[in-house]
Amino acid sequence: MTFPHELSPSGNLLLETLRAKDRALLVPYLELKEHQRGDVLFEVGEKVSCISFPCGQSVAALVITMRDGRTVETATVGHEGAIGGVVSQGYLPAFSRAVMQIGGPVLRMDAVHLQEAKKASLALRNLFTRYSDCLLAQVLQSVACNAVHPIEARCARWLLSLQDRIGGDVLPITHELLAELLGVQRTYLTRTLKTLQKQGLIQAGRGRIIVCNRVEMEKAACECHAAIKRHFQAVLGAVYSDSGTLVAMHPIPRNAEVAHAV
Repeated sequence: MTFPHELSPSGNLLLETLRAKDRALLVPYLELKEHQRGDVLFEVGEKVSCISFPCGQSVAALVITMRDGRTVETATVGHEGAIGGVVSQGYLPAFSRAVMQIGGPVLRMDAVHLQEAKKASLALRNLFTRYSDCLLAQVLQSVACNAVHPIEARCARWLLSLQDRIGGDVLPITHELLAELLGVQRTYLTRTLKTLQKQGLIQAGRGRIIVCNRVEMEKAACECHAAIKRHFQAVLGAVYSDSGTLVAMHPIPRNAEVAHAV
């Protein structure tokens, strides 16, 4: 399904932040596709030919799989961003696996068309360079988080980041998938969720987790969630609601200096 040329892409903040003339360079090449949870956008070693822009409540993750089969999530991408060859020329082998955590609509375009559009627009080049800076910051913070923070704080941080992206208290995530993304055993995660539930922060059910107290959850989470949020605000001009949910981004000035904060 090709996105109609006369319409503006909706549901993805990275695209919506563009001025009309810059967005028009992308719209003719965007294709809307509905993805299910577990759909793989690209595998390790596969040449990344498309850029994917999750829309609405769609959420994807970059995942590293170890030789023993264990997996760990290194970055989460929702309607605030894009996944794929954002900065490169595209068609390079992927280092990680990209998989849908929360199914929904995704706008996709060929990497070649994105590179052509970036050549024609300084604003596009700046925007995607700034976004890649934020994505790298998220990966770096994830490395530090996994190394030094306890599982309860890491779990709270991850649940907050998912809530930011879907904009609701009910998180459609299974215990099995959450354990996989955090790189821990299912039984270990179950004990962690019980601890958070006893503290009144969440309600853990079958196939979903409900955030009961956002304010206290932020106190229980490690510093990483707030650090990444601040970086997105500083580099991309992200605007958050009082609940912490990402709702909009200020347009990046055409001649703005590209940030290199990490």
